[in-house]
Formats: sequence, C-alpha cells, structure tokens
Amino acid sequence: MLAARIATALVFGVAVTAALLYAPSSVTAVVLALLWLAGVWEWAGFAQLPAVGRFAYMAVFAIAMALSWWLNGQGLQLLLAAALLWWLFAFVLVIRYPRAFTPTFVALAGVVVLLPSWALLVRLHREGALGAELAFTLLLIVWAADVGAYTFGRLLGRTKLAPAVSPGKTWEGVTGGLLTAGLAAGAAASWLELPVSRLVILGVATALISVLGDLTQSMFKRNVGLKDSGKLLPGHGGVLDRIDSLTAAVPVFVVGLWALNLVS
Repeated sequence: MLAARIATALVFGVAVTAALLYAPSSVTAVVLALLWLAGVWEWAGFAQLPAVGRFAYMAVFAIAMALSWWLNGQGLQLLLAAALLWWLFAFVLVIRYPRAFTPTFVALAGVVVLLPSWALLVRLHREGALGAELAFTLLLIVWAADVGAYTFGRLLGRTKLAPAVSPGKTWEGVTGGLLTAGLAAGAAASWLELPVSRLVILGVATALISVLGDLTQSMFKRNVGLKDSGKLLPGHGGVLDRIDSLTAAVPVFVVGLWALNLVS
C-alpha cells in the first residue's frame, strides 16, 4: 500500500510539475481542468447523483470553467470573495459536524469548492513574470504540508484534530505539516528571489487553511458513508483525495501574495 502511494505521488507530482513549469498556460489550464473535472465527477457522488446527473454536473462545470478563463477584474474579485466566504462557512460546518447535508446543498457546495480554485490557479499561472513559478510554489507548499502531516502524524500523532470528521488526523500531524510547508516556502523564496520571511508566513498560512480543504472533503464523504472519493489513484483513492487541500489553499495564497506585496 505504501509503495503504491509513493509511486502514484511521484507520477502525479512529476506530471503536474511538468505542466506547471514547462507548458504554456493554455496547456496547463487543460491539464488542470482534466484533474478538476475528475474531481467534479467524484463530488457528484457526494451529492448522490445518478450517472446521467453526474455527466450533466460535469458538463455545467466544463462550461463554467471555459467562461471563467475570460474573467478579469471585478469578475475575478467576485469569484475570490465567494471562495473566501465559503471557506469561512466551511470552517463553521466542520466544527459543528456531525449534521446531515442534503444532496442539493452538497452539489452547490461543490461549485464554490472546485470552480474558484481552478480558475484562480490557472489565472495565477498566466499572470506576470513569475506566474508559473508561483503556481508551482503553491503546489509545493501544499505537497510539503501533506507529506509533513502524514509523517509526523504517523510517528508522533496522539491528539485528535477533528475526530468526528477525520479520526486519523492529529494536531501533531498538523504541526509537522506547517513546519515542512514553511521550509518549502523558504526554499521557494530563495529560488525566486522573493522576501523569505513573507513567503514563509504565507506558506504556513496556506498550509493551515489547506487542512480545512481536507477536512471539508472528509466531512462530505462521511455524510454519504464513503472512505475515499474514488479509486483512480492507487494508494490515494480518488483525485479529490489529492486536490482537496488545494481547493482551500488557492484563494488564500492568491490573496496573501497581494496582501504581503509579493506580487505587483
């Protein structure tokens, strides 16, 4: 199981890294869209949609993604604001869980979880001289946080983080994830010649909010009695099990870049 997890992570990581750092933004957008649409299919399962409903849900998302490619200015700001408001609300839902969610609510939640994260990540990739590098830095921070949380949680985990939502997660794991995310952000700052302290602060904040993305997906999985979002990725489960942290991390990272004057 561990070997399959490592092998899948390596293949997934290399493919996404190549798309982010070496492909034109239009190609990167398509690669990420395929991943996100696979996640949309899995999210439709959380909403208990039948096969026809899942295809319709994906079709609506694909159209929305295509339209969001052309968003700028106020449209992007509204999308970002919607995402940030959702994650504040999601925090409350996670704290108050368990409670039942209707299929309609779950389906609508999928829109604000998945659409803004894809659109903002793609826009970050195509903006400015360091767009591609900053998009990759975001993924590097989240990946480092995941690895750190998994490692520290397995070795030192004792204190449960949110047992009603995700019994396996611990505060020790979260702490380890924040440490490794900070290290990754510091390394990226040196690579990109950006202020190290500011990017480390942003990296730690991004890693912290990424935990909420993970917990939110776990909450919706438990709502319908699922262990994994799917079976596409050996050792990991579904695509959502790999991008759940990113869905929350993207809007916070984008806001942080602006707030900390890391981009103009």
